[in-house]
Amino acid sequence: MIHSSELPNDPNEVYIQPNRTYDRTRRRGKHKIFIGMAPGVGKTFKMLEEGHRLKLEGIDIVIGLLETHGRKETVAKGEGLEIVPRKEMLRGEKMLTEMDAEAVIARHPQLALVDELAHTNIPGSLREKRYQDVELILNAGIDVFSTLNIQHIESLNDLVARITGVVVRERVPDRILEEADEVIVIDVTPETLEERLLEGKIYAPDKIEQSLKNFFQRRHLIALRELALREVADSVEDDAATLKGQSCNIHERVLVCVSTYPNSLQLLRRGGRISSYMNAPLYALFVENPDRFLTKSESLHVETCEKLCQEFNGLFLRVQNQNIAKAISDVAQEYRITQIVIGESQQSRWTLLLRGSLTQQLVRSLKHVDLHIIATEKSR
Repeated sequence: MIHSSELPNDPNEVYIQPNRTYDRTRRRGKHKIFIGMAPGVGKTFKMLEEGHRLKLEGIDIVIGLLETHGRKETVAKGEGLEIVPRKEMLRGEKMLTEMDAEAVIARHPQLALVDELAHTNIPGSLREKRYQDVELILNAGIDVFSTLNIQHIESLNDLVARITGVVVRERVPDRILEEADEVIVIDVTPETLEERLLEGKIYAPDKIEQSLKNFFQRRHLIALRELALREVADSVEDDAATLKGQSCNIHERVLVCVSTYPNSLQLLRRGGRISSYMNAPLYALFVENPDRFLTKSESLHVETCEKLCQEFNGLFLRVQNQNIAKAISDVAQEYRITQIVIGESQQSRWTLLLRGSLTQQLVRSLKHVDLHIIATEKSR
């Protein structure tokens, strides 16, 4: 057994036991997070189920920390899996317990199951948060399965507070989710979750009525469910974007291409309506020719376009490039645009024959992007 005082604080150092040396820098464990919209959706149950399946396949598994909250189904599902004893800590007259990360590392299984990733450890613990314990275990070369509710993600804290009226105190940095090797959303309908609550499968009977009036209100659950599903969808999209030659734009994103022509305001209004229908973010792009200065009236026009874009809660972008088609294509790829709104060409037929239209150039350079060509009166 390794005592906590024998372990260095730096997780990249080499841990030495009699007759055993672990070079922790060789391989970091893989982290799989089971995430859900609220307590009771079945994250812990699913994690344990996966643990049993892998144990049957011969994987060495331990439970580093399991919080059953007295739920009979969860207690039953945990049976048959080895549990690493918790660390006991005396606080006042009470004996409290926490996960013993050092004991998990000393046991050195292939996989450790750790519940409630956002938990705050008892004051005086070696580490303040449970996710820090998990990072230590991962750095020791041990794979980890953990559980997390969407409201515990740092960047969503203010949004969750506005939705539910509850300020969540226990939070994990966004990087924990971003660095995870796999994120699994455990999804149930708000109606199913309410049924579980009323059946006493989530909280004790004396807490059911209060929960229904506060955090577990139907409208809260609907919003939290959407947050959970979107978070995982964004994660999938980001992962796909890192694969060369791959495209996986799950969410719609609208780009309006504006110019010094008066029809730009019309294009922005059309783009605003499209983004509203699709519940999609709006972007507007103005491509400046670096070899040409704008006139005062043109500058004012572009400023008007920017203000209108902001009224639609859009992001206005300005880039310099002599090649308009390439500039649009580069921005579309960078922001993963799915819909582009442009006006019909203002060029003469002779110019179109010689150079080809902007639309034709975009069609050739962009795949899986819809082009909306808006007919307008040509400026004179």
